[in-house]
Amino acid sequence: MSWLRLGRVLAARAFLRPGLAADMLRVAWRFRRRGWHTRPPFLPVPPREYVQWRMYTAYGDEHAVPPPADVERYARWVGRSR
Repeated sequence: MSWLRLGRVLAARAFLRPGLAADMLRVAWRFRRRGWHTRPPFLPVPPREYVQWRMYTAYGDEHAVPPPADVERYARWVGRSR
């Protein structure tokens, strides 16, 4: 699965479940790059190195793409722990 496909699948799941959408937005906000508003492209996206490190520690491969179920499970956990 590609990152683009993962995004589409997660967007579809979030559209069907607004509570999940809120949890996923919390996760996205937690992962944003510090000072994102001061550097182009002015989007709150995480640093590539950080994502690669997270994928390596979770899946043993820095180029892994997480399954949608894992992302959803993590987002739900974030939503419960706030």
